[in-house]
Amino acid sequence: MERNRWSLSGDWTVGAEAIVLNEPNGRIACEFHARDVHLVMGPATREASVRFRVVVDGQPPATACGSDVDARGSGLLVEQRMYQLIRQQDPVVDRLFEIELLDRGAEAFVFTFG
Repeated sequence: MERNRWSLSGDWTVGAEAIVLNEPNGRIACEFHARDVHLVMGPATREASVRFRVVVDGQPPATACGSDVDARGSGLLVEQRMYQLIRQQDPVVDRLFEIELLDRGAEAFVFTFG
């Protein structure tokens, strides 16, 4: 995988502005070189929630968890907004980020890095 490019696995609908997960357990993977990983996403329908889990280099983020994720990598989408998923300490090196959306109905728009 090339840095800052993402790939999908699972049953997704790819639209002009967003991707929508049609079935549970869809994944997005992205190789990155940054301190922070953010993803603009949320449930595709109001009043819904979507559970997710993130890993970095195949492991839970532990102390590198962002404000929207616990140390085990678990989080919950409850509204459409930017979610801070990873916040690393030094050193910043190339890493592989993966998010698994455990429920159908997640909608994702764009990664941002800090």
